[in-house]
Amino acid sequence: MVLVRRTLVSVVAFGWLGVATGLGFSSGYQESVTAGQTGLVPTSEKPLPDIADLMHAVETNQRAAEAIEKDYLYRSTVTEQQLDPHGGLKKTETMEYEIFWENGVPVGRLLKKNGRELNADEQKKENERIDKDSEKAKERREKADESGKESDARGHELMTASRALELGSFTNPRRVQLDGRDTIVADYAGDPKAKTRNRFEEVVRDMTGTVWVDEQDRVLVKAEGHFVNNFKIGGGLLANIQKGTSFSMEQRKVNGEVWLPARFEGQGSARALLFVSFNGRLQAVESDYKKFKATSTIVPIDSPAPEISPK
Repeated sequence: MVLVRRTLVSVVAFGWLGVATGLGFSSGYQESVTAGQTGLVPTSEKPLPDIADLMHAVETNQRAAEAIEKDYLYRSTVTEQQLDPHGGLKKTETMEYEIFWENGVPVGRLLKKNGRELNADEQKKENERIDKDSEKAKERREKADESGKESDARGHELMTASRALELGSFTNPRRVQLDGRDTIVADYAGDPKAKTRNRFEEVVRDMTGTVWVDEQDRVLVKAEGHFVNNFKIGGGLLANIQKGTSFSMEQRKVNGEVWLPARFEGQGSARALLFVSFNGRLQAVESDYKKFKATSTIVPIDSPAPEISPK
């Protein structure tokens, strides 16, 4: 399910907004110079930023943040509740992953399944899977570079903020406090009449939701949305997400320098790589953030995991 989850997050972070480096204000007030007077304007009286400019800033900042994110690893505990055709609980599985970057590619290594650590043979197969997956990602990236196409760290085509704004619109901007920080909140709706160039653009065009952007750091900190139409990658072989599937994701600022995933929740129906099927609810909670230093030592970051709310 990590693949499905990453697909959804990529649509939000890269499809809607792109990635980010701070263009915002330094506090809840901004300096105002009017008619020779200098003072502080309360947050509630500040004009809202231009949405298009804000989205371009988020795109720039997210890409810059990846350089910092590569120095971190963290745990992701994924709880999957599969439902039967009648909506009853069929099965619950819990998987614990270690998330890190290797050779320029973000990977997730399975550590435990339903509380049981992998045995030696399972660990070997998991390492082989990661090596194979990373190699494919690098090959995709190289092909994209050769063709002059911009791609993400896994070699998938990127969508710019300008292109996302052509496929839909952000409306109803407002300023909201989230965890003690000012955020700019906007609602997104794709334009069903917009012409798309590929399947990924169709996803962005056919999506609706709401985004929260940290006003100071200009990064995506929260998003909620749902798929208006079915979403397939590779003809449904790589990923197949059904109409009505909803999701929410949050990021948190770690070590005062980078925003990293904190929580993801999804509900609906999805399938990945034929052998992974999902029909129900999915929740991932990230914790135990650590940073690599130049000495190759690992430094823990004091950031406890949020509690998982019962469904």
